[in-house]
Amino acid sequence: MAEGKTGFMGLFARRAAVADEPETPPEDSLNDKEMSLRLAQFENARVEDVMIPGAEIVAVEISTSLEDLIKLYAEEPHSRLPIYRETLDDPVGMVHIKDVVAEISRAQNGGEAESALLLERLRRDILYVPASMRLTDLLVKMQTSRIHLALVVDEYGGTDGLVSLEDMVEEIVGDIEDEHDEDVAMLVRRGRLAWEVDARMETDDFLEETGLDLGLEDHEVDTLGGVAFALAGRVPLRGEVLPHPNGGELEILDADARRIHRLIVRKPAQETHE
Repeated sequence: MAEGKTGFMGLFARRAAVADEPETPPEDSLNDKEMSLRLAQFENARVEDVMIPGAEIVAVEISTSLEDLIKLYAEEPHSRLPIYRETLDDPVGMVHIKDVVAEISRAQNGGEAESALLLERLRRDILYVPASMRLTDLLVKMQTSRIHLALVVDEYGGTDGLVSLEDMVEEIVGDIEDEHDEDVAMLVRRGRLAWEVDARMETDDFLEETGLDLGLEDHEVDTLGGVAFALAGRVPLRGEVLPHPNGGELEILDADARRIHRLIVRKPAQETHE
């Protein structure tokens, strides 16, 4: 066997050797030590560590019309969506947005769209994997099959979760933002009583900006996401409301299976009279 890593993993492992001269990295980029740590964690991780839970999967029923599919794609930032019959425990494949765009173009050019059979015609294969599968094995499976979306199934064939190639890449390089991702302010005032906050905001910065202390006596936390995680004892679900010991509350606006992204912080009742 040749020395060193090859393929996809080697691409990241050898990233430092690519440039002839050192460059100043972006402020939020990973250094080599952090990258090496993420690679080591990735090699030991399993599908269950990164999958989106079944309750949070955005999917489409196979009889969905083109009009409704277009509306869904306008609302959800996904290029691939699982397709199912009746329930998500009976999946039949996935639909890719570029096939939907091609269908729209065909209809605009005078072609007739067979709405009832739309997803039957557009559906592509999807992978089915167990939650215990290693991410490195799934990565190889996605590379060889050229299918970049996998449903996570249990021993009875039920759907437990969903994992994409992007989910796995983000485990190594961090969150990937594309040109369609909107720049959102770290802190936004929502009336007199609340703030919408990026979960990465540090508690000290939040205190300085708002005068509201969200520190927890029994936990060492540095960010608002850390506060929410400590209060829930896990990664809380989107829409979950967490009472804070100071009398206020945190509402989860956006979160996935691995981390919290944005939340609403509401003042304690005794502090709402300004």
